[in-house]
Amino acid sequence: MTMTYENLLLGMAIHLLFYDHLPHWGTWFKRIIAALPGSLQTLYEQWRCPYCAGFWIGLALHAITGTWFLPAFAELPAFWGHVGLPLGWFFDGLAFAVMNKLGIIVVNAVSYPALLTMVKKKEMFGE
Repeated sequence: MTMTYENLLLGMAIHLLFYDHLPHWGTWFKRIIAALPGSLQTLYEQWRCPYCAGFWIGLALHAITGTWFLPAFAELPAFWGHVGLPLGWFFDGLAFAVMNKLGIIVVNAVSYPALLTMVKKKEMFGE
C-alpha cells in the first residue's frame, strides 16, 4: 500500500497556519474570525484538534487535488455498489486525519526544544 505524502504535508501546513500561526500575527486574523457568523466561529474553535480539522482538510484536499491519501480506498469491493465511492472518501479522510494529527504532534515535539532555547536566549541576553 502506497501513501501520497503531498496532501499530508499540505494539510499539516494548513492546520499549522490557521491554528498555530495566523492567530498570533496581529489582530487582523482575530477580527476576521470575530466577523464570522457565530456558528462558523464555534466551528473554528471546535476544529482546533488536528484530528477533527484533519478529516475535513483531508476531504477538501482530496476534492481539490483529486489524489487519494491511501489509493487503496479508490477501489472498494464491488459489493459496496454506489456506496463504495463515498465510503472510500470517508475512510481516506479518516486515515488522513490520523496521520495529520501524528504529524502535528511530531512538529510540536520537535519545535518545543527550539522554543525553550529561544526563551533561554532572551533571558540570558535580554533580547
